[in-house]
Amino acid sequence: MTTTRPLAIDLFAGAGGLSLGFEQAGFDLLAAVEVDPVHASVHKYNFPDCAVFPRSVEKISGAELLRLAGDRSIDVIVGGAPCQGFSLIGQRALDDPRNSLVKEFIRIVSEVRPRYFVFENVKGLTLGKHRRFLEEIVETLQGEGYSVRRPWKVLNARDYSVPQNRERLFLIGCLDGEPPEYPNPHESLVSCEEALGDLPDAESFAELESQDYVAYEHATNLSEYARHMRCLGRNGWDFGYRRSWNPSLLTSSLRTSHTEISRRRFGETLEGKVEPISRFFKLPSDGQSNTLRAGTDSARGAFTSPRPIHYAYDRCVTVREMARLHGFPDWFRFHATKWHGARQIGNAVPPPLAKEIAAQIIGAMGVSPARPKRTLKLGDPDLLEMDMSQASKFWGIEVPIGKRNRKSGAKKRSQLEVEHSLSLADG
Repeated sequence: MTTTRPLAIDLFAGAGGLSLGFEQAGFDLLAAVEVDPVHASVHKYNFPDCAVFPRSVEKISGAELLRLAGDRSIDVIVGGAPCQGFSLIGQRALDDPRNSLVKEFIRIVSEVRPRYFVFENVKGLTLGKHRRFLEEIVETLQGEGYSVRRPWKVLNARDYSVPQNRERLFLIGCLDGEPPEYPNPHESLVSCEEALGDLPDAESFAELESQDYVAYEHATNLSEYARHMRCLGRNGWDFGYRRSWNPSLLTSSLRTSHTEISRRRFGETLEGKVEPISRFFKLPSDGQSNTLRAGTDSARGAFTSPRPIHYAYDRCVTVREMARLHGFPDWFRFHATKWHGARQIGNAVPPPLAKEIAAQIIGAMGVSPARPKRTLKLGDPDLLEMDMSQASKFWGIEVPIGKRNRKSGAKKRSQLEVEHSLSLADG
């Protein structure tokens, strides 16, 4: 078996859920493509050695990605291409401009010719009229020479050590031979209390009213899940690169101001139930979170992601607590604002689930993953503070946000909006 770390590319990368999971399984992340400059900046902070392309996949060529690899082949391309998935009578859905980003995913796979690909999408793509579009995607990839694992599966993150009920479709393809099997579900589930019980109440720190980090003394009585989130023990970093970080900082924890009326309603709501006015879900201490969602971008009104209510405190969870519920380790940082940070988590594939899928591919490749000895220095913290204009200037691109149509008052769809929206039911 070889011990060389295989190469992965993440399309529609966001903050890097798939990126992290594949790194933890033993891959080296060669490149990430992310149209949103704020997300691209956060990705660069957490993956300082990865080449980030802050533009649409439509403006990326396979030749560019192959040049990055030099004399090595690219082993896997991963990505969750947004699509609307409407099948029109007498017309291929992939030719519908609303589904252009799925077509671009297939184009890059066909140009780069990786040994494997992983295509992630919402469960709704397997249902009703959308299923025809899914069949079309599979047939097109097969026409490019790829075998696709059948039957395809919808995987629930809670079955893979993620304390969240989150169902997503994954297609796994292979250029030569049989595609890897889907990972087997774990026997036990992780609860919200196991995920959050060691974290202090953010409202006990006045500093978190104006900044998203604070020094604190962390608990010593940790669940196995919390130990893994803190990267403790021999397997704390899996097969990923260690990061140079300060474990005494509680990060991504900017506080939210709630009215006393809201707090009273939150307190009266039973665990595992929905508060009737806000429609916020209250976490069950001995169960799993509901699906964490991304909210909307600035082109569609900048609606805040509906963060669930903490099971022990009369408030919504912080971004760090969302990250714990999603399987992001504590060294991983998000944008300093609650809005961007919540979006980055809600849009991401939970890293533990991504790692399980990546491990199946590693095994099929005959690679024996090894723990790298090198420690990476995280990026400039300023990358976590940039607004859209500042991030666009940093990357040397135009601000990619939608503009209002003055005639109708409606907002035009920008590429940024398209690449971070899913019209299908969100699982």
